[in-house]
Amino acid sequence: MDPADLDPVLLDPTRLSITSLLVGVKWAEFAWVRDSVGLSASALSKQVSTLEARGYVEVEKGYVGKRPRTWLNLSGAGRAALNSHVTALRRIVEESEGRSP
Repeated sequence: MDPADLDPVLLDPTRLSITSLLVGVKWAEFAWVRDSVGLSASALSKQVSTLEARGYVEVEKGYVGKRPRTWLNLSGAGRAALNSHVTALRRIVEESEGRSP
């Protein structure tokens, strides 16, 4: 197992949780993601900024009536990175299960 197969951005459990949550939806409202991963708005905003800078998450801002809203979407690059990262994690588990104590 080559450690380079693991994505350093997704080694953070919070960012892994966010991307894993977004993989199942097209666009998710910020508040729903915040509540689902159990973060404060500021903590989620910081993690989303990191994921957006890497090109893993797309952010769309708009209004519902007069209320501002933010929506998040896992980009194609984010899906590919998550798939590769999960594959590497599975490989680690499979290799560890194959070893005798």
